[in-house]
Amino acid sequence: MPSKDLVVGTDFDNTIVCYDAIFHRVASERGWIPAGISKNKESVRDYLRQTGKEDLWTELQGYVYGARMADVTAFPGALECITKLRANGVPVHIISHKTRRPYKGEAYDLHAAARGWLEAHGLAGPGPLKGVFFMETKQEKLARIGACGCTHFIDDLPEFFAEPDFPKGTRKMLFSPSWKEGASLDPGVRLFQSWREIASFLMVL
Repeated sequence: MPSKDLVVGTDFDNTIVCYDAIFHRVASERGWIPAGISKNKESVRDYLRQTGKEDLWTELQGYVYGARMADVTAFPGALECITKLRANGVPVHIISHKTRRPYKGEAYDLHAAARGWLEAHGLAGPGPLKGVFFMETKQEKLARIGACGCTHFIDDLPEFFAEPDFPKGTRKMLFSPSWKEGASLDPGVRLFQSWREIASFLMVL
């Protein structure tokens, strides 16, 4: 059983939801990448940037985060872990740094699209979503983690944990399925390469 004092916070993009397949699919549909590009978000991004198509990459992000969220899947075990934590009385706050509108392309409401995804996958009921926060800036995200009293926070960006305003006392849980063996990890950051590892650590298996 998880500790009674546990309060979990987690990022949303690339932590709960995995965009690898959809980014590759949409870029292929539009003829923006050649055959042979690996089916992951980073490979699509790197190809577009290296070929001088940064604007297409920015447009692609807005389109996927807005119009194609219904096609996005969760990382294996993420939904189950969050559901079990909540069933055991553990507060789980989803706290994400996400602009409301894309930087380029159609003006999708990215917050509404993400909330719709959460509702569709059973992480929220009808009406306002309790414990779900989409923040316009990184500083607002950091402040929200502190305001929610998170004892642990899960994020896919190691540099986020190095922010000077990251709440003191909040344990840093890096989710990185593709972490390269031997890569350096800042002190105080614990690596998890799957949500099963996270569930085991939080004792909700």
